[in-house]
Amino acid sequence: MQCLVKHMSRIGNTAITIPQGVTVTVQEGFILVKGPKGELRENMQPSIEVSIADGIVRVSRKGEDKQVKSSHGLVRSLINNMIIGVTQGFEKRLEMVGTGYRAALQGTTLVLAVGFSHPVEVAQPQGITFAVDGNSKISIKGISKHDVGQIAANIRDIKPPEPYKGKGIKYEGEVVRRKAGKAVKAVGAATA
Repeated sequence: MQCLVKHMSRIGNTAITIPQGVTVTVQEGFILVKGPKGELRENMQPSIEVSIADGIVRVSRKGEDKQVKSSHGLVRSLINNMIIGVTQGFEKRLEMVGTGYRAALQGTTLVLAVGFSHPVEVAQPQGITFAVDGNSKISIKGISKHDVGQIAANIRDIKPPEPYKGKGIKYEGEVVRRKAGKAVKAVGAATA
């Protein structure tokens, strides 16, 4: 007897419980999540169906082709991240390593001194807040996981850590793989 197993997305089939004070609404073409920290909106994929009943969000797919299967878990994760964002928010932390490398806030603008001839200024986008701890730790906070991660990556790209001395901007806890520098030969002065 042949066994037919229907493979399903483990992440996509997991129900999401809507916390107190959060509203999730599905409208034509997008999903809207409102909470104490703000509201987020995400476009819906036509092949994915989202249903809300009794404070629980369920995500299901309308087809079985590869593209639809791959977006099933993605849509569920996006909705879950939106709910976490409007209740708790997201944070990324960066560290600056190097002599003279400093970060400071001038109003809402982040000013970085990272070894260039000029300071680098990063404007604070809407929905994102910067904080500087000491003068070498940067905190990026917001309700959108994507936006927080993208801004943190953009700031890190200004001066990524180099592999010889590890100088640059890195994520907190990031381990930079180091390379050995070139060995200097001892030059003999005596030639007879």
